[in-house]
Amino acid sequence: MYRLEIILTVVFILSFFIIPGFVIHAEYMYKAVKKVGAVLICYIIGVIIGNSGIFPSVSGDYNEILKELGTPFIPLDSIKEMFESGEILRSDVTRNTISFIQDKLTAISVLLALPLILFSMDVRKWFSQAGHAMTSLAIGLFTVLLMIFVGYWIFKGSIEDIGNVAGLLVGVYTGGTPNMAAIKTALGISNEIYIMTHTYEMLIGAIYLVFIFSVGQKVFLWFLPAYKSTETGDIKVKEMDIQNEFESYEGIFKKNTILPLLGAFGLSVFILGFSFIVGGLFPEDYTTTAIVLLVTSLGIAFSFVPRVKKIKKTFQLGMYIILIFCLSVASMADIKKLADISMPLFYYVGLAMFGSHILHAFIAKFFKIDADTVIISGSALICSPPFVPVVAASLKNREIIMTGLAVGIAGYAVGNFLGVLVAGILNSGI
Repeated sequence: MYRLEIILTVVFILSFFIIPGFVIHAEYMYKAVKKVGAVLICYIIGVIIGNSGIFPSVSGDYNEILKELGTPFIPLDSIKEMFESGEILRSDVTRNTISFIQDKLTAISVLLALPLILFSMDVRKWFSQAGHAMTSLAIGLFTVLLMIFVGYWIFKGSIEDIGNVAGLLVGVYTGGTPNMAAIKTALGISNEIYIMTHTYEMLIGAIYLVFIFSVGQKVFLWFLPAYKSTETGDIKVKEMDIQNEFESYEGIFKKNTILPLLGAFGLSVFILGFSFIVGGLFPEDYTTTAIVLLVTSLGIAFSFVPRVKKIKKTFQLGMYIILIFCLSVASMADIKKLADISMPLFYYVGLAMFGSHILHAFIAKFFKIDADTVIISGSALICSPPFVPVVAASLKNREIIMTGLAVGIAGYAVGNFLGVLVAGILNSGI
């Protein structure tokens, strides 16, 4: 039985690297698959994998320990001691190893992909969009805060510890899960409230992403102007340009492409390693922010190096790694946790997410900000910077990646401060 569990774990790891290749091939072969999109398909496959029951079952004691820790897995050094002392079972150790791999693969894949994606960016052209990016950031932060305050007054009395829940929502909708986790620690929020809030946020976030990946752009174009390309001046980059430069993997294994591309991958690994070393010098609450800033900054810096910028298919390789991220993060979603749903909390999270984005779009109309910029800015704040390339891919517009990253990273920088501040204000009874 233990040998079978090891085999399943190895197959599980390999599947995350192989499945995106099959999805991309299917997207190339079948128009119906292409319309759905590789990103959404990988999310669906990931959810199926994570909830299919193929992973080893865990004991009640293991689940209780996870609840106490408030983490997706038990540290590997601790779990060895727990197993040897008889606190947990062998199957718990195997499942914990899988959870560890899921968590680390999710974090590392995104940070490894970002430099590869940024190598192909033309930063100089992005500066022509900087004004709209900062305006959209200001609008996004304002609408998130407004909806969270409105939700507080609507659901006050029906949600336990709602002031601290508001702080969590500010963190997750300005900087993502890292900020949310930091605010939990800063405010001493219970594991139960944190886990339930985060579970609802992930579920509603999945619904939000399905909307964005499917009809979101068309809906926003009903009342917002279309994006004008800085490359062509046209409303959209030509479809042929998108297919050749943005989507096509054709010729990626040719010798004159694959060798320089491996060099670019090695450079991305170096950037990631260097960023982790330097980021580790910062206080723990700011480590993640520092790492993301360093990875992004170095990716941008190397995009100015002609020898790096001219390497073909760096964007495609980066997006392949993003598909690995989609699989791994989706496989971590446990739909069983929604059995004891708290409807007021569920509605509060939904209001914070969808309410802020709708209001963001409404205000953006008066500033004449285009639909793609509003979508990428809202997605960067709601889903965090790692999702920016994913959303940009669904919009078939890589020119907005820098805008999304700028907004998302600014959210990382201010999210913890805003979350603690809002919780303090609301907990004071104002």
